[in-house]
Amino acid sequence: MTWHANHQTEEGSLCHSSDAEAWRHFDRTHPDFAAEPLNVRLGLCTDGFAPHGQYGHTYSCSPIILTPYNLPLGMCMSSKYMFLTMVIPGRSNPKRLIDVYLEPLIDELQNLWHVGVLTRDNARDETFMMHAALIWTVNDLPAY
Repeated sequence: MTWHANHQTEEGSLCHSSDAEAWRHFDRTHPDFAAEPLNVRLGLCTDGFAPHGQYGHTYSCSPIILTPYNLPLGMCMSSKYMFLTMVIPGRSNPKRLIDVYLEPLIDELQNLWHVGVLTRDNARDETFMMHAALIWTVNDLPAY
């Protein structure tokens, strides 16, 4: 049996992202990151849509959402912890220029991975260098 944030799961079952082999592989590959439990593991999600339905088929937008996955199961998929980082607007399909829109976010994520940011932990009454890693993306095939 393994434990994660007050949820008990049977060996071999997948209840939370931390139960996945990919999570354990990341921990083995980056032990310094894994050693600090307050480091943040992020998922990025995007999916475009036409906000005006069939009448606005020439206009679409794509929200870009970051979600911290190292929260307890009941919290990590809650809208309260999904952070809208940007909305990519445009005529037709703005995803063809998605790399241009994502460049500032990628720069920030690289800084959080390599340098970190000084963060206050009120529970321990101390500051620490928090790092973040983008470990998953969830998107449709054109965005991929």
